[in-house]
This record gives sequence, C-alpha cells and structure tokens, in this order.
Amino acid sequence: MIDTLDIEITPTSQSRLSQVDFDNLPFGKVFADHMLIAKYENGAWSRASIQPFGDISLSPATSMIHYGQSIFEGLKAFKSESNDILIFRPEENWKRMNASAVRMCMPEVPKEIFLGGLRQLIALDRNWVPNNSESALYIRPFLFATDAMLGVRPSETYTFMIITAPVGPYYVKPLHLKIETEFTRAALGGVGSAKAAGNYGAAMYPAMMAQKQGIDQLIWTDAKEHKYLEEAGTMNMMVVIDDTLITPPLKSTILPGITRKSFLELTKEAGFKVEERPVSAVEVIEAIQSGTLKELFGVGTAATTAQVEKLTFEGKTYDLPSNAHRVISNSIGQKLLRIKKGIDPDTHGWNMTL
Repeated sequence: MIDTLDIEITPTSQSRLSQVDFDNLPFGKVFADHMLIAKYENGAWSRASIQPFGDISLSPATSMIHYGQSIFEGLKAFKSESNDILIFRPEENWKRMNASAVRMCMPEVPKEIFLGGLRQLIALDRNWVPNNSESALYIRPFLFATDAMLGVRPSETYTFMIITAPVGPYYVKPLHLKIETEFTRAALGGVGSAKAAGNYGAAMYPAMMAQKQGIDQLIWTDAKEHKYLEEAGTMNMMVVIDDTLITPPLKSTILPGITRKSFLELTKEAGFKVEERPVSAVEVIEAIQSGTLKELFGVGTAATTAQVEKLTFEGKTYDLPSNAHRVISNSIGQKLLRIKKGIDPDTHGWNMTL
C-alpha cells in the first residue's frame, strides 16, 4: 500500500527551519531538512530511504553527466486554513515522469515509491510548508542515470530522489514575451513532451539573449516554419480571442502540463468556449490589432497563471489588454488556486491530503 511503504528514515539531528525567513522566500534556493532516495540496480528498485538533505557522491564518469539521461517533475504542497497539507495531483506527476522515463529509455518509478515516498517525506517536513498565502512547498522528484561508464548506451543503474523547497512567487510581475522565430525548443519526434533536463539547458541561450533586450521569456514556435505557438518559456501557452480560450494541442513538442489539464477542465465547467488547436503568431498579432485579443497568459506549476502584458514579434512590441479585465485567466486561475489551498471544495479529488 502507498500509505504503508517501508522506508528507512534517518531524521536530521538539527533542523534548519529556524534559519528560514518565510516572509522573503527566493524560488528554489532554500531546501527542507530531508530528501528521499531510491536506487535501481540489477533490474530492481531498492528499499527507499529518507535522510538529511545533503550532497551526493558521483563518479566523474557518471553517464547522466555525459549522455543526458535525466528527467524531473515539479509540484507543490500548500497548507490549508485547517492546517492540512494539500499536494496537488501528485499521481499525474507520477504518470508524466514515467512517460518521460519511457521516452528517455529509463526504468519507470513504482507508484509506491513515488507517491508513498512523497507522502512520508512531506509528512516528516510538514513544518516546512509555508503559512504565507503567496508561498508553497515546491517538490522536485527527479531520476538520473548512474553507470560509471563512457559509452553511448542506456545506463543499467539509476537513482530516484525527491527534494523540497519552500518558495515564494515565481513571477512577481506581468511578463514581456517575445515570439521566437529563430531558435527551436523541440522538434516533432524529439523529446519536447518529456520533462528532460536537456530541454531546459538548450533553451537557456536564446532566453538569455532575449533577456538582454529587456524581454522576460520566449514563446517557442514550431521547428519547421516558426509559425505556430507552442510553449511560453517553461509554461503552456493560452490565448483568449473574442470569447474563446485557445491553446496549442498536445504533441511530441509540447509538455503535457498538469496545470494546463486542470485549467482547461475548470474552464469548460465554467461554461467558457475552449479550443485546442494550432494558433499562429500572425493570428495573435491580427487579433491584437483588431482588438479581439482579450488575454494572453501562461500556465504552469511554478506560476499557476502568469499574465503577459507585452508581446514582441518581428521587432515590434505590442501592449496587451489590461490584466484587470481578463475574465477567464483571472477567474479560473483563482479558482484553481483556491482548490489547491483547500479554500474551495475539491470536487475532483485532485488533492492528496496529509
């Protein structure tokens, strides 16, 4: 059973909790007291363990370093008004991690290790979940190859870990995005739909070049024609034209976001029109010029909903409609956040409660 997974637990001798300023949390720089580790060797998973957060030892020949077999997930835990810990849709993250594992020729992580280990880790470090309404405990499960060998083949050994970090808001202001028409995030048939570490490494250079121009992030377009919108930085892209929410359809170049999936479900339930279809840069620009574009935003675990206030395309920058008047993103984004925090009823059974 997931709840009774036999885990070896070594608690820390001295918690670092008192050293943390929970009113001024950076994103991803402060880590909770413990971490979970499980190893895959000889075709089987070892007994998982929870131990104090700390450095790990690796051979310089570790195959993950040289050949890139590394995947990860991201999810959040919130503290409710009744002091329960709510973890949003962790089973979806487990499913997506294993889809990434299959694509990257890695072993799938058993459900009892991922979910059972997650439950026990968060229960042990429950005091690290912030009380601040703007904050959460970010959870990072990851899997990487560990064979000490130089040779291009799938590793035979792997390590699965979960670490956690109390975090503040990912974005503190609305964004200025640029539609990217030169560099490519992912091509059809590649690993764009896997949450592979290399996807993010490859995106850093063009993102840095844009940031030097005062742009926050990029909207990636298709690799063949650079015509159709795909992702917005590390988020799924959404646009509202007239009264319809439009988002690119899932394919091998787009990560199947759990926030995306949840947002679309709530949007349909609220009675708004939803279309999952290709949307071109030209269509978006024409909608801005005609006044029919009402909203442009990204959705993802880190930000939940990130509003876009400026959009640059082919050297020209456009101001977008005021965030205050964005009906769908504001209402559905807040609805989703209230479910995550236990303020609104979780009628879908999305939250794991501790």
